[in-house]
Amino acid sequence: MKTRSNRISSAEQNIPMASKQDRHTTSGNVELNTSTVSRNNQYDIRDSEEGLGTCGWILVVLSYILCAFTFPFSLCVTVKVVQEYERAVIMRLGRILSGGAKGPGLFFVLPCVDSIIKVDLRTVTFDVPPQEILTRDSVTVSVDAVVYFRIFNPIISVTNVENSRYSTQLLAATTLRNILGTKTLQEILSDRENISHSMQAHLDEGTDPWGVKVERVEIKDVRLPVNMQRSMAAEAEAAREARAKIIAAEGEQKASRALKEAADVIQQSPIALQLRYLQTLTHISAEKNSTIVFPIPVELLRLMKSRGERGSKSTEF
Repeated sequence: MKTRSNRISSAEQNIPMASKQDRHTTSGNVELNTSTVSRNNQYDIRDSEEGLGTCGWILVVLSYILCAFTFPFSLCVTVKVVQEYERAVIMRLGRILSGGAKGPGLFFVLPCVDSIIKVDLRTVTFDVPPQEILTRDSVTVSVDAVVYFRIFNPIISVTNVENSRYSTQLLAATTLRNILGTKTLQEILSDRENISHSMQAHLDEGTDPWGVKVERVEIKDVRLPVNMQRSMAAEAEAAREARAKIIAAEGEQKASRALKEAADVIQQSPIALQLRYLQTLTHISAEKNSTIVFPIPVELLRLMKSRGERGSKSTEF
């Protein structure tokens, strides 16, 4: 027990040894070293082989004797293999052996006193169930996500949490609800990347004491209520119609300007109106229509009107 307390006290005293100037210039590094030292202290306490006691050492010696008497049949029990992507956490009489996790490859264990827990270091993926979330602007949405994580410290993942995968799933669901509850619907729909990064940072911070590293978080789908979908569709349709009317009005304005310029040109050269008339007849005849409309010139109508006015004046006199 004295040696264990000495380890803790010596590790805690590593931080005050720095000078005051170094503390002010490298405050971020000191905080990081503090968290690392505290984690190493916890690791040193849990993976020590000391403290087995007399009975424990007697059982260990008896296990060695049993292996020697039953050799080579004891090899079937004492020799274990772990894959490249696995690590084995060995507990001897309830205490983790020094040296950390074993593997990959061959290693030996003692029967009756050692227990093995295999930990997979590969990246694991799970779906966060759809969460009913009330956004900041009081809109109810259903959001689901995908989380990618892996175990970077097998010993901590065994000693600090009962089930690291299940705990990470629950924490991911809670974090998803907490983060999206502070966002508006527009932010959720348009800013998914930043929301995913924020979720990853929160999850990584929460799962770090469990020996779990969250590599990536992706939001899969955002489901809106049917009434909200109809409202958004009606709003988008009205906006499109408004833009279409504006574009049509701008086209009419440009067309009227072009017609005015054409009318000015025709007014300067009256023969241009006759040429335009002949061009229109040519276009109509090319389509093989059975009916051809002959427009009456406006000048002819004016001439007839002026003559009618003159005839009425002469009858009055």
